[in-house]
Amino acid sequence: MPSALVTGGSSGIGLAIARMLRDDGYDLTLASRTPEKVEAAAAGLGAQAIAANMAREEDCVRVVAAHVDRFGGLDVLVNSAGIGIAGTVETLQAKHIDLQLGVNLRGLLLVSREAIPHLKRTKGWIVNLASIAGTTATPGLTVYGATKAAVIALTQSQNAELDADGVRAIAVCPGFVDTEMAAWSGIEPSEMIRPEDCAEIVRMCLRLSPHARVPEVVIERVGSSPTFG
Repeated sequence: MPSALVTGGSSGIGLAIARMLRDDGYDLTLASRTPEKVEAAAAGLGAQAIAANMAREEDCVRVVAAHVDRFGGLDVLVNSAGIGIAGTVETLQAKHIDLQLGVNLRGLLLVSREAIPHLKRTKGWIVNLASIAGTTATPGLTVYGATKAAVIALTQSQNAELDADGVRAIAVCPGFVDTEMAAWSGIEPSEMIRPEDCAEIVRMCLRLSPHARVPEVVIERVGSSPTFG
């Protein structure tokens, strides 16, 4: 059976993608920071659960090693772990900058580094959760938007570097999705993008022929500003 590792897999978009992968026949590892949450989510999907902080290099190394040890390889890496902290440039706190850079960008890079040798063997996929905030100005989400713009850029580099190996990467860039992270927006949940919408984009990519890839998808929220959200 093919297998997938989903960071940030205990809730929101990560969990929706994990559920889709389970339904499509993938063995799964879910990694998330809170042990209780990731164990509960994994139990519901028959997946392996790993409590890990993606801001720590040793945890990034550990989750990939544990997945490969259990399933013998890796076909899909989903980098969904992320954090957003509201704030303008002039109000930024260093600890909030470090936290968002550590999880959203550094952790994603480190997990990818560990996973790529295994993905080369299977000609697998890297799914990077970016954001529409990485494609346009995002007042009040300055650092978050900057990290997601970086995720889009590194996805382009991954495709260039791994083209000859048959490994493909996509940056999924949604507007406000009905998750805990978006609760601050004040938008009614019923008016937000569904986590399952993001999962359907990933499902589409996994069904492409080996010679096709979609490097970036922006998912706009109907009724939103044309520039953000």
